[in-house]
Amino acid sequence: MGEIAQKNEMDYIEFIDLKQYFTIQEVSVQLNLSPSLLRYWEGEFPMLKPRKNRKGNRMYTRKDLDLLAQIKYLLKERKFTIKGALAHLTAKGTQVPTSMSVKERLLQIKEGLLELKKNLDQETP
Repeated sequence: MGEIAQKNEMDYIEFIDLKQYFTIQEVSVQLNLSPSLLRYWEGEFPMLKPRKNRKGNRMYTRKDLDLLAQIKYLLKERKFTIKGALAHLTAKGTQVPTSMSVKERLLQIKEGLLELKKNLDQETP
């Protein structure tokens, strides 16, 4: 039984890899964002223009997914305002990572540890 479930999971992963368009619900699940937030961002970021099918449903491409991941990173992780994120994205040649690099994370940890050491040194007589 486990073998069949594993095969079905692999088929699903291959299907996702081949898929060209995604519904707003699929994007919402992939990025862990609400559909209403995705629709709101569409109005705030003019470069985000998902296609619409004959029924009027939004159909997102992989390029749209990448852009949404960048927007999410700027707004949620880097704490940019919408205006700031828009300016950052429209700046020529700007490449926004979708997550922090290991080096950046280690530098943040180092800064925190140095600050903690400084505080501890001040407390000891």
